[in-house]
This record gives sequence, structure tokens and C-alpha cells, in this order.
Amino acid sequence: MLDNILSILIFFPAVAAIFGFAVAKDSIRAYGVSVAFIEFSLSLLLWFSFDSNVSGMQFMEQLPLVPAFGINYILGVDGISLFIVILAAFFTMIGIASLTDTKDVKNMIITLLFLQMTMVGVFVALDAIVFYVFWELSLVPMLYIIGAWGGPLRIYASVKFFLYTFTGSLVMLVGMLFMAYFYYQATGVWSFAILDWYRLILPETFQLWLFVAFFVGFAIKVPMFPFHTWLPYAHGQAPTIGSVILAAILLKMGTYAFIRFSLPMFPDASVFFMFPIAVLAIIMIVYTAMVAYAQEDVKQVVAYSSVSHMGVIILGTFALNVEGVTGSIFLMIAHGVVSGALFLLVGVIYDRRHTKMMSEFGGLASVMPRFATIFGIMMMASVGMPLTINFVGEFLSLLGFYQQSHILTLLAGIAIIVGAIYMLAAYKKMFFGEVTNEKNRNLPDVNKRELIALVPLVIITIWLGIYPKPLLDPINNSVESVIQLMHDKSITDEAKSRIPNLIDGVKITRTSAQEAH
Repeated sequence: MLDNILSILIFFPAVAAIFGFAVAKDSIRAYGVSVAFIEFSLSLLLWFSFDSNVSGMQFMEQLPLVPAFGINYILGVDGISLFIVILAAFFTMIGIASLTDTKDVKNMIITLLFLQMTMVGVFVALDAIVFYVFWELSLVPMLYIIGAWGGPLRIYASVKFFLYTFTGSLVMLVGMLFMAYFYYQATGVWSFAILDWYRLILPETFQLWLFVAFFVGFAIKVPMFPFHTWLPYAHGQAPTIGSVILAAILLKMGTYAFIRFSLPMFPDASVFFMFPIAVLAIIMIVYTAMVAYAQEDVKQVVAYSSVSHMGVIILGTFALNVEGVTGSIFLMIAHGVVSGALFLLVGVIYDRRHTKMMSEFGGLASVMPRFATIFGIMMMASVGMPLTINFVGEFLSLLGFYQQSHILTLLAGIAIIVGAIYMLAAYKKMFFGEVTNEKNRNLPDVNKRELIALVPLVIITIWLGIYPKPLLDPINNSVESVIQLMHDKSITDEAKSRIPNLIDGVKITRTSAQEAH
């Protein structure tokens, strides 16, 4: 089974979703949780079977699709993508288990299973066209979730989300076609295989243009400033499960794609654009943090906070060294866990009061002590408290970028403090003081079903904050391979000086991307 485990991980949820149409409405929730649990178990099997000492691709599958144009069904997983696949499986399971929407719940669960197929497909595809197909298909279930189960402005939010991301993807597709053409020019063979493209050394001018083409598609997905305006609407109008999946998984597609495509393919362009992108990342951190502080709606606070922390991930990614890129990948997982948990917590209070306005609350700590405790832990993790999962990722990301620019790293570090201010302010408004609103006096605390979803997230947040080694080792090995590939391919003196040559300083046990292919 391990020979085809990646295909099983991709298509099992979709096949189960098709059978889901025949399941009775009363049984669909149990069916959805069972399917998601099997998928999560398969993702854990993938982890246990994964060789952490090998940095190249593992569990590779290949099948010709359009051989004349070099389009093949190629799958593989390495330390960079492994844990994001597990995160996608985990949050789909948690999301379906904690689902509170009663309207048309059958269609919701079927849609979530189709969405899971596209998410896993993006993170394991090693052919650019296959990657692009899954990338675009992921828009459809999310559009449906926001448009069918969202708030009053759901149609506007879903159309804006679709148009932004679809437009960026078309520009990215043009870049992919040019890459295939350049590969054909160099070798006489058409290929859309990402690992083949890694071997292509392009002139700096071509790198710059192609980097920009890919950047547009990825930056909108992250979303980076100034492409971020679709996200608060999408989060604000989406149902709880939509926001959870969006924050935990879908935003990571953009940051993952930077590491899978932009860095190893265009090392000189990555160095050229390093500081402009770092400035955009710092603006993201500061601007969205200040906007978050001004919000009255707690869900919008969490939404803008999510964008702010994505800025730190971008900063780590474009540190272009092992510490920074490893930190950014770890922070993707941390951000997924913490943001997903915060959106679940907002959903808990919304189910009880049907409002997200912080002015409607106050003194909740005395009424809902378990809820207040879990919210407090996740809030502390969000602001990067030591011994929580976010701290590890933020520390490594900033440590990596510190080697490129002391001043920009200092600015980013100070900007993260703003995050602590708005989260503490929001927590104070909702949980401390006297209970002034009579509607809040008898609110029930978190129930067993909600605890089943939230407690594992608390455990992961603290466990990986104290002992991140099980994740960092496989990630680190694969990142070393990418950084060495970037150094070997770079053609300008600036890039050679900015991207470390690991063979000189660190002994690496690795099979390079080319050898794995």
C-alpha cells in the first residue's frame, strides 16, 4: 500500500465524498468523521514510514498523462511537505467533528472531503500542471462553502476570493508554460516535472520575469500586502469551518509554493527581490496588526492577526538560509494549529450568542472558565510566548533573516510586539471585568464535543513548543538540500554571497533533488 499511499491520500476523501451522497442525512456526520479519521491515520502512517535522514523525495509515483508534452502524474513527499499534508488531514477531521452548522450538513461534509482532496494534491504534486489543477480545484469547494453557508455578504466575499486567486493563478500558469518552453529549448524535451526544472539554470533576466509571474499567484494566495484585501471578507463571511480550513491550510499553499518553486528555480531572482519582499512582509506585520487592534469583531481580530503572522513566515522564507526557511515551514504548521484553534474558539462563542462583537461580552472568565483557559493558551501561543509552538517558528524565522539584515529583523521583532497588544486587548474586553450583559450570565461552558476538538490542539501547541525536534529534523534535512541546490545554481556574486554553501560548513546526509528524481 505504501507504494501508492500518496494517491490514496489524495483520492480516498473524494471517493468517500461520492459515496456520501448515498448516506442518510442522520448518519452523515459519523460517516464524515470516520472518513477523515481514516485519512488522518493514513497520514500518520506516511510519517512513521518516512525516512527522516533522506532529504529528497520519498514515496514517489509516476504515470504518463500527456507524454508528448511531458505532462505526467508525478507525486512525492519530503520534509517540506510531509507535515502540511498531516496538518490538512488533522484539521479536516477536527473540523468535521466540531461542525455545528445544521443547515444542509450533508452537502457541507461532502464539500469538505472534496476540498481535502485538492489540498493534499497541491502539497504532493511534483508536476507543474498536476499542481496547477489541484491548486485551481481548491477554489471551487471553498467558494461554495463561503457562498452557501456564509454571512450576509457571503456572495460578495466568495466572488472576491475567487476572482483574486483565479487571476493570480492565470499569471502563474503563464510562468509555468515559459518554464516548460525554456526546458525544451535547453534539452529538446518537453517536461513539466518540477524536479527536472530544478536542473535548469536560467539567465538572471529570465529569472526575474519568471519570479514575478510565480510571485503574483503565490502572493495573492498567502495573501501578501497589498493583495490581502480579499481575506478579511472571506474570513468574516465564512462559516467557522470555512475560516478554520482557510487559515490552517489554504493560506499555506502560497508560502509552500515559494519554497517548492521560486527559491530553487530562481535563486538569483530570490536574492534580487529579497529586501523588497522583506519590506512588504514587515508592512504586513505592522499594518494588519494595527488594523486588528481597531476591530470590534473578534473574528476580524483573529483574521487580521492571521495575515500579520503570515508576514513572519514570508520573512523566514526569504532569509534564504537553513534557519530561516526551516523556521518558516515550522511556523506554517504552528500558524495552522493556532489560527485554526482561535477560529474554532470564536465559533464556540458565536454558537452561544450569535454575535462576534467584543462589546457584547465581558467577564466571560467567570462564566466559562474552561473556554477562557483554552482561549488564553491559544492567545499566548499566537503572540509567540516561549514554550509554545509559534515561538519556535518565529524565533528561527527571525534568526535566519538576522543574518541578512539586522535592522529589518529588529523592525519585524518590534512589530510582533504589536500583536501581543491587540490580542491582550481583545482578551481583556471579552474575559475580564464584571459580567455586564445579562445574556452572558448563564452561557454554558465548552461541552465534550468541543473539548474533543480543542484539547488536542492545546496539547500540540505546548508539546511542539517544548520539544519541536520530531518536526524540525525532517524539515531541516530537506531545507538543507534546497539551500545547497540554490547555492550551486546561483550565477551572480550577490546570490553566491547571500546563499550559504552548506558543503563547506556542514556535513549533510542527503540525496539531492536530482538524485531523488
